[in-house]
Amino acid sequence: MKKNLKTPTNIVGKKRQGFRRKMATKSGRKTLARRRNKGRKRLCV
Repeated sequence: MKKNLKTPTNIVGKKRQGFRRKMATKSGRKTLARRRNKGRKRLCV
């Protein structure tokens, strides 16, 4: 039986919105900075 394609997986989530991906772009670094300033416990997935 095939897997349900809508079910999110950890690997896909990390590849799409993980820390390394965010650090790779200028806008991603800005996003992390905003979240740090807000005092978020988790910056990304």
